[in-house]
Amino acid sequence: MAEKVINRLSFKIGGEAGQGVESSGAGFAKALARGGLHIFAYQDYMSRIRGGHNFFQIRVAERPIYSHTDEIELLLALTAEAVARHLPELVPGGGIIADAELKLEEAPLADRGVKLFHLPLAKIALEEGGSRVMLNTAALGAAAGITNYKLEHLESVIEDNFKVKGPQIVKANLAVVRAAYEYAQQRYAADFGYELRELPGPRRLVLSGNTAICLGAVAAGCKFLAAYPMTPTTGILEWFAAHAGRLGLVFKQTEDEIAAITMAIGAAHMGLRAMCATSGGGFSLMVEALGLAGMTETPIVIVEGQRPGPSTGLPTKTEQGDLLFVLHASQGEFPRIVLTPGDAEEAFLAGAEAFNLAERYQCPVIILSDHFLGTSLRTVEPDRLDLEKVEIDRGELLTPEKLERLEDYKRFRFTETGISPRAVPGHPKAVYVATGDEHAEDGRITEDPALRRKMVEKRLRKLELARRELPPPVAFGPDPELEETELTFVAWGSTLGPLREAVERLNSQGRRAGLVHFRAVWPFPEGAAEILARARRLIAVEGNYTGQLAGLIRQETGIKVEGLISKYDGLPFSPGYILEKLGELEGVKSGA
Repeated sequence: MAEKVINRLSFKIGGEAGQGVESSGAGFAKALARGGLHIFAYQDYMSRIRGGHNFFQIRVAERPIYSHTDEIELLLALTAEAVARHLPELVPGGGIIADAELKLEEAPLADRGVKLFHLPLAKIALEEGGSRVMLNTAALGAAAGITNYKLEHLESVIEDNFKVKGPQIVKANLAVVRAAYEYAQQRYAADFGYELRELPGPRRLVLSGNTAICLGAVAAGCKFLAAYPMTPTTGILEWFAAHAGRLGLVFKQTEDEIAAITMAIGAAHMGLRAMCATSGGGFSLMVEALGLAGMTETPIVIVEGQRPGPSTGLPTKTEQGDLLFVLHASQGEFPRIVLTPGDAEEAFLAGAEAFNLAERYQCPVIILSDHFLGTSLRTVEPDRLDLEKVEIDRGELLTPEKLERLEDYKRFRFTETGISPRAVPGHPKAVYVATGDEHAEDGRITEDPALRRKMVEKRLRKLELARRELPPPVAFGPDPELEETELTFVAWGSTLGPLREAVERLNSQGRRAGLVHFRAVWPFPEGAAEILARARRLIAVEGNYTGQLAGLIRQETGIKVEGLISKYDGLPFSPGYILEKLGELEGVKSGA
């Protein structure tokens, strides 16, 4: 047999909702990370409690990786449908792990050069663990055995995951995983061309975008989250609920999204750093209250996890269709800041920076995420998320000592910057009115045209200051100045990872390719026009039909993005998809 491929493997676990596809995949991803390997993992599931087809894909390597791939080398098939769906993705020499009871046609597998590894997974689960429910645990043991991966890392994850259910459950799952491991290793490991080996190195974090946002937010002093469960930000709710007691947080699961944002506004009004999390559909309900935060200049943070719309759309899939929506949501004109992190590290920074920005400019800050970013897992070096270095800047928030020295406090005082001194209600020298109507400096309602004009200008002046502070787009590639780059992709949000790999592949083929990534889009960052103007040829990569960032760039800079690679089928971008569509674009351009 040819020499084995070491520590380079992409595999999927496929099955129905209720078979433990997600929990199994996440557990195996952690086990790989504990062995010093880098992983990227994403999940795809249907919007139902039972049935349907779900999968969890894990990619493993010895170096940092930022995306999944379209090809896989190993499939853990819990159903026959998983084989039918994913066989076209398997490379020649790849393999399928399936229960012996699963009736599969072997001819299509042989035609593709794929090996079938039939194992008595259900029998092992029943005999060793006492229940067929542990079939997914057996499948993980078989995957570790067939790749010769050190079993102790998987055992440690099982112990961590099941200890809350008691020692007997832990013992049963360990017995199942060991039996399946030995069976697969003895019979099939020699015939499989891929092997996973433990590497020395630091223990890395395994993070989703949702978790990274939570870590950044709490490091920045967030104490309050109000939210209604809605894919893909439900993980944020779960994190706050799990950690509220230990970290002294307040989490309110509200009856709807309107209650969530108004509770967050109330908490922020009283001085707490407050956040709410939702999807595009939930944000639609929040729009009127968003205007209230804008009028009262209340600093709140909103995480908007995009998924395909309109209406319910595809509730468990991914898209980038809400950019222009969040820029213009609610009637009238008022400042808001929009951050668009692209990976777990940027999600952590966004979670931390959002609160400083919200309080510094006394306006809503929206973190625009999506299903792919929010729920995917990736290994991250611990020093990339240094909680101790997160600085807290509360802006023009007056302390009780400063208030004691004031004689005439006006909450909405006209200032050169547009930022007024802010006081938490309760101090006798800071009594004021806060209303959703237009108001004077002291907060009292007014319909005076001159005052109205001055207040609009006051609020919007803050955007010019914020524009200078927001991070400019970052250029990736061999030529960060873009002077020698023949092709530059423009992107925002979760397309960052797949694009980074697509750019690497293009440069390895002799092309001069680069990437400009926006991690903040509004107010349009100062310096962005100069960076984009250096590029010879711009192509936007966006998960929407209309090229919303490309349109915003044209609006703000006059620079026309030449091409658009779009995706709006609910599935995330992959490096291969980007390169395929680039070829089609260039073929059309050349008349081929």
